[in-house]
Order: sequence, then structure tokens, then C-alpha cells
Amino acid sequence: MRDGQGSAGNVMAAICSFFLPGLGQLVQGRLGAAVLWFVLACVAFAFTWVITLSLLPFGWLAVSVFACINAALYRRDEAVLYQTRSR
Repeated sequence: MRDGQGSAGNVMAAICSFFLPGLGQLVQGRLGAAVLWFVLACVAFAFTWVITLSLLPFGWLAVSVFACINAALYRRDEAVLYQTRSR
């Protein structure tokens, strides 16, 4: 079973990240990235809300798309190799 791009795990993570930025990264076991994407989405939502004074969450949506792409393109084997080499 593959753990890289296009694997079922990455597709599921990408879908999760689209609805809640950071959730897909959390599913992949990347806690730091999950917190970063979620905080970034909250800041983007607040920023766009202050500018437009509406509840149209286009800042949240933009971050969701990027978090989705990040989760979809994640390759576990490269991350494991990098961690192994740095020890």
C-alpha cells in the first residue's frame, strides 16, 4: 500500500482539510501542521470579516483550499527519511 500522493489516506486527509483546515494534517499525524493551518484559517477568517463586515468566509475558504492541497501532496516516506537522516 502506498503512503504517497494519490493514496487513499491522502485523499481522505485532503477532504478533511477542505472542510476544517488542519484536520487532514491531524489525520496524517502531523500535529504541528494541523495547529498551524487551523490558526491560519481563523486569522484569515477574522481578517476578512473585519474588512468586509460580513460572514462570507472567503479567507477561511482560501486557507481551506491550500490546506487541502498540502494534505493531498504530503509524502510520508520522504518525511520519515528526513527524520531518520537528521538523528
